[in-house]
Amino acid sequence: MNILHMKYAVEVANTRSISKAAENLYTSQPNLSRAIKTLESDLKIKIFKRSSKGLEITIDGEEFLLYAKNALSQIKKIESIYENRAEKKLRLSVCVPRASYFSYAFADFAKELDSTSSAEIIYKETNSMRSILNVVKEEYDLGIVRYQSTFEKYFHTLFEEKKLNFELLNEFSYVMAISKNNPLATKEKIVAEDLANYIEITHGDPYVPSLPLIDVKRAELSEFSKQRIMVFERGVQFSLLEQVPNTFMWVSPIPPELKDKFNLIERKCDFNTKTYKDVLIYRKKYHLSKLDHNFISKIEKAKYKYFK
Repeated sequence: MNILHMKYAVEVANTRSISKAAENLYTSQPNLSRAIKTLESDLKIKIFKRSSKGLEITIDGEEFLLYAKNALSQIKKIESIYENRAEKKLRLSVCVPRASYFSYAFADFAKELDSTSSAEIIYKETNSMRSILNVVKEEYDLGIVRYQSTFEKYFHTLFEEKKLNFELLNEFSYVMAISKNNPLATKEKIVAEDLANYIEITHGDPYVPSLPLIDVKRAELSEFSKQRIMVFERGVQFSLLEQVPNTFMWVSPIPPELKDKFNLIERKCDFNTKTYKDVLIYRKKYHLSKLDHNFISKIEKAKYKYFK
């Protein structure tokens, strides 16, 4: 049984509302609904039911929630006992894709670090292959891997082979980032043919397990643009987009403050039908720490804020 799902059920019971509970938990309503359904499936009971009065708790649900609240209380006591023992250096080490919503989540996480505690925090932006290797070699505890949904089976096979736990954090489609001075910015609707004379900015190290690099690039790169600039560092991509008006880049949604800073806008394009997933990975023998959970919660909060 997933403890996080248990916490979700208790919050839904407290609020009697999926939407309010999702807001309090900094997650989306679909994610919360899926978690509750998974929990009910694992337990083989119905915890909640809908009626004309709204969300109600079943008899089985009342019994489960009584035990769940007691169990969560005991877990909290255990955490408190060990947190109050002799000082131990706190550690978070994570590899993430080059995506702005992760950096904003990390900044939000860092704001809440206890200044009186000893801590070592390592945050690295890199590609999927390096993230997987770093976690497998125990150089980092957490990794976040981004891949095109089409290639999911290749990644799942590798995760199982390398004895890695994996959890879906986010699923989305890319938007097009362009300068406000880009001629495309004035078009009501951008079509694929419009990109023929524009320069695509892309990260130069895509990776899919068991597939030749040439096939991966063919799947990842835009087939409509004849010119590309490949970068390996997130900062330079924003400078290029801002200062070279005939450039564009496919990205996950960018926080508004960052778009304003670099004079950028985002455009959704109907012809871009690819979907992507951000997946958390960690070794099967590794137990997520309180610091890990805090960072993951900030990612959920950032996703809830920036992905509409």
